[in-house]
Formats: sequence, structure tokens, C-alpha cells
Amino acid sequence: MDNRVEVRDFLTTRRAKLTPEQAGIPTVGQRRVPGLRRSEVATLAGVSVEYYAKLERGHLAGVSASVLDAIARALRLDDAERTHLLRLAQEANGSNALLRPNRRPKQWTARPSLQWSLDAITTPAILINNRQDLLAANHLGRAMYSDVYTDPTNAPNFGRFTFLDSAARRFYPDWNLAADMTVANLRTAAGKDPHDKGLHDLVGELSTRSDDFRRRWGAHNVRTHGTGTKKFHHHVVGDLTLAYESMDLRAELDLTLIIYAAEPASPTAQALTLLASWAATAPDSNKSVRQR
Repeated sequence: MDNRVEVRDFLTTRRAKLTPEQAGIPTVGQRRVPGLRRSEVATLAGVSVEYYAKLERGHLAGVSASVLDAIARALRLDDAERTHLLRLAQEANGSNALLRPNRRPKQWTARPSLQWSLDAITTPAILINNRQDLLAANHLGRAMYSDVYTDPTNAPNFGRFTFLDSAARRFYPDWNLAADMTVANLRTAAGKDPHDKGLHDLVGELSTRSDDFRRRWGAHNVRTHGTGTKKFHHHVVGDLTLAYESMDLRAELDLTLIIYAAEPASPTAQALTLLASWAATAPDSNKSVRQR
């Protein structure tokens, strides 16, 4: 991905999202755009209009940390957006290569100890990479995401499932929220490793096949996939409201373990018990080797 284009589009979309009211700027007369003007961002950041315009054209090489911090404050960037901006600047300086995950073989197998650890977890647990490939799961995780495993032509991937599989509209009761989160996760991954060919190919495929994806990708939204609550509708046990915690693996820095849990004694907890019973008799569609 072209770093200058990424920088330009990211800063432009952040500026367009921030209204004068949010930035504490008084509005006088009619404005042609809902977001801030370049001159207003420059004033808020304490830099010249010419200098900020240069940055917004994609020239981040050599920009100091203090200026990046001032730009982030002026644009009211959240933690995920601030981190994304810093990664873009590191890429412009050529220093981001030190932060990229090591290249893995295309075929990746969960080592036995990792699979044993997953299987020891009594609630749904899955392992994903930055491209949102579903690499491994415990038995409840495979049962919960059984819809994602139904395509025999591709390794399970949440991007393809969300935008190319009609089952996703039922599985995610708030499909728009799930779609926004999926794209923001992929956009964040692109900032971490802009030279990931597998991610380039996935984005190209989804952009070609899905207008919904292409529109969201152009918004340049990013996020940190840490903790929260998600809602699902499983085709066997019905509605699920699950808290989740995401953890990076120290031995595999580009992999994330996600563990789901239900509130004790809740309808979802009862549904997970039913899901476990169903999983005990359902065919196991997971495979030990996944595309990494």
C-alpha cells in the first residue's frame, strides 16, 4: 500500500469527521464542508497551514514526535487512531520494518501445546491472525463459529464470512456494527504491516466483490480489538450475548487469542450449555492446518 496515499486519506477522513463544535471552534456563516478546514487543524496543532497541508499530502517522513502528538490532539484521535498515525509515520521513515511480524510459512499448524491450551478453556475460544483468519479454536469455539467453517474453498476468514456469506446477516444481529469492526480491524492490520501480500489480496478480493466492504474500507477507520460484548444468533441455540477478552500471544506476536464468556446464570450461559451438548455430537469441521 502506498504510504503517502494512506497518510493523505487517513488525515483527510479524520479531519472530515471532526466538527467545529467538537473542536471548540466557533462557527460563523455557512461552511462548505461539515468537518474542519486545514487552517483550523493547523491552528489547533500550532503549525503553519502550509506545513499541515504538506503533511496531509502524505509527507510524514522526518516529522517529529511532538508534531505528530499535536496533530493527534488537534484531530481528537483515539488511542487506536493515534497508534495508526504513528505507524504510518514509522513506515514513512523506514523504521516500521522493525515492528513487522516475521513472515510465516503459508501453511501453519497449531503446535500441540497451543491446541491443548485452547481445549482446556471451558468457554468458546479462538485464535486469529491480523488478516482475521480463523486459525484454531477449541470445541466450543468451533461450534459457535460453525457457520464460518462451511466454505470448503477457503480457510475460515471473518472478512470473507462477514461480506460474502449471507449467513453473516443472521449470525450478527447488528450486521452493520460487525462489518464496521471487521474492516477497522483489517485497516489496523494494514497499518501494522503494509507489505502483507495476503492482506493485500484479501482487501482486493473483498473490494471487488462487496460494495459494503469497499465503502467501509474507504472510511479509513481503525480500532483496537481488546475487550467488550458481542451479540450473535447461532443457528442451533439462538441468541448469545458474550463478553470477550483479546490477548496477544508472546510466542506468536501476530496472533490473538479471543476468549468468550457468558454472565453466570444468564440465558446465554444456558445456551452455551446447550451448545456444548450439540458440539459433542456435531461433526468437527475444523482442520489443523490453516492459511497463515
